[in-house]
Amino acid sequence: QVQLVESGGGLVQAGGSLRLSCVASGSIFRINAMSWYRQAPGKQRELVAVMTSAGNTNYADFAKVRFTISRDNAKNTVDLQMNSLKPEDTAVYYCKYFALARHYWGQGTQVTVSS
Repeated sequence: QVQLVESGGGLVQAGGSLRLSCVASGSIFRINAMSWYRQAPGKQRELVAVMTSAGNTNYADFAKVRFTISRDNAKNTVDLQMNSLKPEDTAVYYCKYFALARHYWGQGTQVTVSS
């Protein structure tokens, strides 16, 4: 069973940066899309950014300019660079891979932005 593991979360002051990484614990093939979601307390889980296998990217409005999604094909990872963080970015961030018509979710990593 493929399992995704996120890392890189933590506590950062407003205006700071964090880089999240997601890696599969096993082998995964034919990845159609890699994406990041987040869920703040009391709120719906929302899409942050997505990258297709072709390298096309899409971002939520709040993530444009400040966030960048990237991938490492050799390591089979997807990263999320977050700059100019705001307190409202505080949430659990989840990565998700879509491959072979299946969704693979990580367990999430906590990001806390202090004011």
